[in-house]
Amino acid sequence: MIAIAPTLLLGSAEVAAQSANEQASASSDAPVALKLSMFDLDVTPPIGSMMAYDPVKKHDELGLRCRGIVLTGTDKPIVLCAVDWIGIANAAHDEFRRRLAEAAGTDVSHVSVHTLHQHDAPRCDFTAEQLLHHAGATELGSFQSAHQREVLDRLSESVRQSLQVSHPVTHVGFGTSEVKKVASNRRLLGPDGNVYATRYTACRDPEMRAEPEGTIDPELSCVVFYHEKDPLVSLTYYACHPQSYYRTGIPSPDFPGIARILRAQDSPEVMHVHFNGAGGNIGAGKYNDGSSSNRLVLAGRVADAMRQAYESVERFPVEADDVRWSVVSLALPAAPHLDEQKLRDALQQPAPSVIETVPADLAWLLRCQSGHQIDIGCLAVGDVRVLHLPGELFVEYQLAAKAMREDLHVAMAAYGDYGPGYIGTEIAYGQGGYETSQRASRVASSVEPLLIDAIGELLEVGSAGAEATQTTSAETASAETAGDQR
Repeated sequence: MIAIAPTLLLGSAEVAAQSANEQASASSDAPVALKLSMFDLDVTPPIGSMMAYDPVKKHDELGLRCRGIVLTGTDKPIVLCAVDWIGIANAAHDEFRRRLAEAAGTDVSHVSVHTLHQHDAPRCDFTAEQLLHHAGATELGSFQSAHQREVLDRLSESVRQSLQVSHPVTHVGFGTSEVKKVASNRRLLGPDGNVYATRYTACRDPEMRAEPEGTIDPELSCVVFYHEKDPLVSLTYYACHPQSYYRTGIPSPDFPGIARILRAQDSPEVMHVHFNGAGGNIGAGKYNDGSSSNRLVLAGRVADAMRQAYESVERFPVEADDVRWSVVSLALPAAPHLDEQKLRDALQQPAPSVIETVPADLAWLLRCQSGHQIDIGCLAVGDVRVLHLPGELFVEYQLAAKAMREDLHVAMAAYGDYGPGYIGTEIAYGQGGYETSQRASRVASSVEPLLIDAIGELLEVGSAGAEATQTTSAETASAETAGDQR
């Protein structure tokens, strides 16, 4: 046996350690890979389950989906999720984000959950459900959440499984297209500047339909993630209430969901995820009489814009360092008409008319009183910015955001936390109309400057730019001309 000197053995160990350190250093200098995982879940409620307005009486060929992505390689994974429900509010929105964060191994602040706001679909509000339980209610109406909790379990597992199949992302693209003859403003203003009628998302009145479109954002935005030249997922954003007709007792993704399905038939190699923009005061009323045949007409128009935006995409290379997620946490002011004692007294006699609104009103008020803050997020990829906001936001916020940074590609997803209800502009609360009524909006008119400041901060707007956006309401008031179904 040949004896090896201790000093030689030590030298070999040092060389090996040095080589390992050099390899580790080289590895740490290499760019971190940006990867994307996708999840897709059927979230159609079972027969007999309650939707927002009616129980499910049957199913047809179309169901409801929950789709999203997980981006990894950034400082913390980012989760973006879109659900074919009318709204996810308060503690339910918290729980969806918590469970998704846990499944993806990230912080709750890096999770954004949105709904598309279809009306033949469930709502989800665990806080309102709990308040009804505490009041001794035996009927919970649309706040009965057995199906929603079951979905949470399946969704968590779906996200975990999706991480096992991640795709490298080398490029991102952004494109836009005009959506023609779909959106119109719901709020019709008279000569005195006040709302004289609401042109809901289905309108059979020919005179209201003849009114101009009013203030809308006709632009549909598309963000595509690629592995080399292969597209992986297409995210689209468009601001409009999604109803063509509803209260059928049949779950339906309505015309935006059908548009998404049509795109999947055109490009089955890509997963298509759609987000509703700031469409609180926007509907299809000018172009929709509520007839069943018109649903496919509207869907076709949106699908055409999705295709055109997709085909117009300009690709650019990305690495993990090019992707950022920013959050501003904001306490929204409760509407002054919300009175805790009156709401609690009303809950002692939980008739159907009480169940419809009071639990959600009280749930939101208690959240505000607790100092609860809503996370407003922004995804930055190169010169693309996608804002993620709560409630049924008025389109003026989306237009203001785009005007703040005309040097960037800005898109917006609204209908995050559904707790606030409609979120109007400051001037709109003095104009009347359904959207800013006590029935519809749970926030005070002072919400506008708070949200505008938060948007400006996320878009990194200088003080001069932020001041310019403060005139949003006044500048659009005279142009806001349009909104029989909600």
